[in-house]
Amino acid sequence: MLTVLCGGVGAARLVAGLSQVVDESTITCVVNVGDDLVVHGLHVSPDIDTVTYTLAGLHNEATGWGVVGESWRVMDELGEIGGPAWFRLGDRDLATHLYRTGRLRAGASLADVTSELARARGVRAAVLPVTNDVLATMLTTESGERLTFQEYFVARRHDVAVSKVEFLGAADSGPAPGVLEAIDAAAQVIVAPSNPLLSIDPILAVPGIAAAVASRRDHVVGISPIVAGAAVKGPADRLLRELGHEASALGVARLYQGLVGTFVIDERDASLGGRIEQLGMRCVVTDTMMTDRGRAAALAKVVRDA
Repeated sequence: MLTVLCGGVGAARLVAGLSQVVDESTITCVVNVGDDLVVHGLHVSPDIDTVTYTLAGLHNEATGWGVVGESWRVMDELGEIGGPAWFRLGDRDLATHLYRTGRLRAGASLADVTSELARARGVRAAVLPVTNDVLATMLTTESGERLTFQEYFVARRHDVAVSKVEFLGAADSGPAPGVLEAIDAAAQVIVAPSNPLLSIDPILAVPGIAAAVASRRDHVVGISPIVAGAAVKGPADRLLRELGHEASALGVARLYQGLVGTFVIDERDASLGGRIEQLGMRCVVTDTMMTDRGRAAALAKVVRDA
């Protein structure tokens, strides 16, 4: 069994690649929920949905989120009557959030609802929220303004400098059922090429998760989301610099030093391999750019065999 710590698009592409080289039913995705929000009265779990839609072959590559073949009549209508339309949900995507919200209000756990939605979409991998409890990523800007993740990422288009990141509720949360078991039992634990500060750290902030991963360090493989000093997608490079870290594969390796035994970096960062191995990690150099299904599968094979 492979257990993958997942953020958004980068993780989803890796997991989709893994599903081409191993039996999908042997994959467990432990997914960040720090990005979750309630919008238009609906509970939205962006990272969970991105992983689920990608494995189901439904991910909207044009937008980078939501469902392929979307229409936007509801959001267009909402905007016309003066409603808040800064966080847009497509008409097909709305079905997921309506179902999730109804089930949560009926007393189901987020883990139960996530499993139901994955099965309904034909996904054979196990998709688990890291916690059933409320955990919210909050960012403080250099001007002292506090923003939720979606206010930072969507409303502000991550175009403000950040001085602090917090995970509200993390200290009082607990791992969702099956999460620690999936880490303990995995032949390999994989830290996906997701933003280390906004996607992986919220997972590790849930009590018990970091210790469980660290205990498996010799069987943990991480993949750098930074290639040649730049984020493959999103603001990870800029955020690393703003919070005092080096925006490089080496900088990410330092963050994962106590957790990851093998670190996979891109060919363009091969010169950093020696310095990464000085951290006590095995370093694997390969093409990490998952620009199509074939390249995602090729990377997944390297990770599987690492």
